[in-house]
Amino acid sequence: MIGLALLIPIALLLGLVGLGAFFWALTAGQFDDPDGSALRILNDDD
Repeated sequence: MIGLALLIPIALLLGLVGLGAFFWALTAGQFDDPDGSALRILNDDD
């Protein structure tokens, strides 16, 4: 039972860290143009 009392807060903390990282990436503009980079490599600008 002591292991469960230790693992539940750790899991909640890791979940909150992951959620915070996702919202940070969202506000930092990491997901603004996912298709632009994929199509940019196909252009031949010589």
